[in-house]
Amino acid sequence: MKDRLAVGGKIRARRRHQHLTQTALAQRVGISTSYLNLIEHNRRTLGADLLIRLADVLPIDLKAFSPGHEGQTVTELLEVFGDPMFESLDVITQDVKELATVYPAISQAVVRLYTSYRTARQSTQDLAESLTEEPSKAEAQLARSPSEEVSDLIQDHMNYFPELEHGAEALVRDAKLDSESLFAGLVRYLKHTSGVEVRVEQTRSMQSAVRSYDPATKVLTLSEVLRRGSRNFQLAYQVGLLTQGHVMDRISQDPLLTSTESRAACRIALANYFASAVLMPYDTFLAASQKERYDIELLGHRFRASFEQTCHRLTTLRKPNAEGIPFHMLRVDVAGNMSKRFSASGLRVPRFSGACPRWNVFGAFLTPGVIHTQLSQMPDGQIFFGVARTVRKEGGGFHGPHPLYAISLGCDISHASKMVYADGLDLRSRQALIPVGPSCRLCERMDCEQRAHPPLFNPFQVDENRRGVSFYAPPPR
Repeated sequence: MKDRLAVGGKIRARRRHQHLTQTALAQRVGISTSYLNLIEHNRRTLGADLLIRLADVLPIDLKAFSPGHEGQTVTELLEVFGDPMFESLDVITQDVKELATVYPAISQAVVRLYTSYRTARQSTQDLAESLTEEPSKAEAQLARSPSEEVSDLIQDHMNYFPELEHGAEALVRDAKLDSESLFAGLVRYLKHTSGVEVRVEQTRSMQSAVRSYDPATKVLTLSEVLRRGSRNFQLAYQVGLLTQGHVMDRISQDPLLTSTESRAACRIALANYFASAVLMPYDTFLAASQKERYDIELLGHRFRASFEQTCHRLTTLRKPNAEGIPFHMLRVDVAGNMSKRFSASGLRVPRFSGACPRWNVFGAFLTPGVIHTQLSQMPDGQIFFGVARTVRKEGGGFHGPHPLYAISLGCDISHASKMVYADGLDLRSRQALIPVGPSCRLCERMDCEQRAHPPLFNPFQVDENRRGVSFYAPPPR
């Protein structure tokens, strides 16, 4: 019943999105209107042949019917209905799953409304705390951060933008770029096509910037602190802004982006994407990744890219019929703030609450610069393999800032053997699995000693005379 529920609801949603009546769709796929009506209301099963015909007409990505496709939406809805203001409604997990599968658009609307509510509530709190501050500061606090909207757009596109890939391929071909003389080739290209002069300046004259472009004088200035690969990246980024602006503008008009700030942040993200595609051309990088079994550090050396840039590029290998491993990627700081999130692996990343402290991305801070591997099992039984390592941003010298982040790159266990990091590990061992969850609020494991909050749908039990493995775990009997 659950699978039929998901299929029927998704077919109805796609049909309405294409502005087709049941009669019109039924005629195109060769069935009766009444039979289609029964399918959409989950009263008839759907055979593989008919599903393929429906996918051709609507169209539907058949991956949308795979188990867990709507998992991220379910996770977000569970967080929404876990808010204390919904406690009296008695919403259960199955209700949330049915909402996500049968009415995906309404589910996204609920998440967006709750996001707006959280933003407005936080803005009100910030404003109340800033009544004694200057008006300009109070107004700045009311501005909504665009990062979440950009992350949603990237996730919606599965972090693959074919037009930017084509633009990067054309640049490499037309400018005759090669890895050994990439800097000189990009400098020459900027000069000949856009009249842009490139200069490398000392840190003190850059006023804490690492890249600065003046459209009036057409001078691009790079800081001396940038290493060779980073200089190439910044040059390619500027080429992207100058040559791919029409593509970036069109993508940035996506309804997911609701503000000028969000669209500006999206252009930056897309320019970064273009730069990565120039430094690590798709076909060449995919072939190298598969040959070297996704050795991140080795790939970084070969393509002169940082650890973070290489991980990010690995998540973009989603070209149809030429795909890499479907990865998820996270970036967090020492305070646990998640500044990057993307998942093609099926990992459910929490939006409104902190992530599970058992994820290896947090343990990476204990031994900076060392790669950590982890086999982790979610409460629903799904197993992931991942690696994590800290990265330190380039500074301007002894007194310059050197922020530290941790990067996590992971995949479903079925792909783990393709990665060099799995060598020597028994991927079938149940003892090697680390039980983790999306977050404390969404994890039902009550025996976790690191639980910081009670789960959503379990009552909070308190016994002042007994203590469990954590404050929120039920006391032993």
